[in-house]
Amino acid sequence: MFKVNEYFDGKGKSIAFTADGGPATVGVMAAGEYEFGTSQVEHMTLVSGQMAVQLPNEPDWRAIGVGETFVVPANVTFGVRIDEEASYLCLYK
Repeated sequence: MFKVNEYFDGKGKSIAFTADGGPATVGVMAAGEYEFGTSQVEHMTLVSGQMAVQLPNEPDWRAIGVGETFVVPANVTFGVRIDEEASYLCLYK
C-alpha cells in the first residue's frame, strides 16, 4: 500500500509505492535548498517546476529540466535547490 512521507517541516511530501517491480516515490517540494542522504541508488526525474542538483564530487549546481533524469549513487549526500514548486518521480535501484 502507499506510505506518505513528510520532510523539511512540511516543505516536502512524497508518496511511496511500487513501480515496475521496484520501490518508488512521487513527491512535491516547495522552493528552498535541501540536503538529502541516500541508502540506495536513486533515479530522480523532474516532472514539473524548476530544480538544480549538486551531486557528490561536483562543485557546481546543475539545472535539471522537466523530463530529465539524474542518478545519485547509494550512501552519499546531495543538494537540491528548488526555485519554484516542483514535482518528481524517484525510482530506487
